[in-house]
Amino acid sequence: MGRRILNDALRTMVNAEKRGKAAVELSHISTVISSFLQIMKNRGYVKNFQVYDPHRVGRITVELQGRINDCKALTYRQDLKARDIEAYRLNTLPTNQWGYVVISTPDGVLDHEEAIRKNVGGQVLGYFH
Repeated sequence: MGRRILNDALRTMVNAEKRGKAAVELSHISTVISSFLQIMKNRGYVKNFQVYDPHRVGRITVELQGRINDCKALTYRQDLKARDIEAYRLNTLPTNQWGYVVISTPDGVLDHEEAIRKNVGGQVLGYFH
């Protein structure tokens, strides 16, 4: 169930974007979701997000930018070496111009550009474009 929480949160955001909503509230939260949203915020796909009551069930309110076309989490968490990240990105993302693959590494949750720059591999959490 832990891996479904990220996928449910990302699908909720995509559906809200398609309906033209300005904000969405995610009910089940985790540190992985917060890290994923932080990467999306740094790359300009989400305006802002706020975490409420993180010690209990909690919730996250996300202000949407209107740039998310698709956003998915992988439930099987595929392992990637640092040298294989670029090939995986080319196979997964629809174009070379935009989109990011999010990877859980020993240095934390990073997008594919940071992981290549730091030369670390890890497990693929998901992607967005």
